[in-house]
Amino acid sequence: MLQNRELLLNAKNLLAFSAGGDSTALLFLLLENNIKFDIAIVDYALRSQSKEEVAYAQELAEKYNFQCHLLNAKTIDNNFEANARKIRYNFFQELIEKHNYTNLLTAHHLGDRFEWMLMQFCKGAGCPELTGMKAIEKRESYTLLRPLIHLEKNELLHYLNANNLHYFEDESNHNQKYKRNEFRHNYATPLLEKYLTGIKKSFEYMDKDVNLLIQEAHIERVNEFAYIKPTSNKRSDIFAIDKYIKSKEHIITAQERKILEENEVSIVGRKFVIVQKPSYIFIAPYIKSQNMDKKFKEKMRLLKVEPKLRAYFFLDSEAVAFISSLSQ
Repeated sequence: MLQNRELLLNAKNLLAFSAGGDSTALLFLLLENNIKFDIAIVDYALRSQSKEEVAYAQELAEKYNFQCHLLNAKTIDNNFEANARKIRYNFFQELIEKHNYTNLLTAHHLGDRFEWMLMQFCKGAGCPELTGMKAIEKRESYTLLRPLIHLEKNELLHYLNANNLHYFEDESNHNQKYKRNEFRHNYATPLLEKYLTGIKKSFEYMDKDVNLLIQEAHIERVNEFAYIKPTSNKRSDIFAIDKYIKSKEHIITAQERKILEENEVSIVGRKFVIVQKPSYIFIAPYIKSQNMDKKFKEKMRLLKVEPKLRAYFFLDSEAVAFISSLSQ
């Protein structure tokens, strides 16, 4: 049942665990396939049941001899979904760096992917954005793997029930004030129930088409500065920018994407300045102004650095050294 099983063997794996049906199914499938892993769980302390879920995670860790990393999250006052995701992935990143994990495993399944596709379609998106979640995604310091992305929720529930495996049901999954739940219950689930085979096949075709459409862009990073070597395909360049900005916890809007397509210099989310030239793409934090000395200003002029980038470079000598090397 596991996709890309060969990438999990002989690797140091960290499983994002919640004690829900999806991650519990993945945990037992990993055990069944003799794949070594540890788990990470976040307690947001919003539900009394969360303490039972943490206790279950710790019980499994002790029983099957793997490590359980726990984060007791601080209270989230607003925009829960986005902030919870940020807390969760920052926690995973810290664990990956501290313990040298090579893979982060999540239990996203076909239903999650289909919900995401429908949400993107309704917002306005191209083929690469519609395909959304991939089975394999290379990140800066690890590989994100989704071994269940080809399976539908009912297939996982059948596995859990057939093997009498305990899991928890999060009641918030039924709360339709969250957009994802609205799409899941009203659109994605009914369509999957009727057209599962066709939807699976469509994703296979779309993945192949996107691989032909999008060229992989080379990205180098120096502190908070990113350099992307442009491809021969503008669509691929925008996709690379989008991917990088997303790794910085900002989702590019349709309007921002249009600005990127039409302008050489763009400010995105009031956080990033993006400069697209035929020979390079630069991305840096957007800093409005700095008291720069004449010597530095002259250096920036000689290097032909976009003025909106200069305030950041004034604070990062390593990034300046890097762009200087590009001009040699």
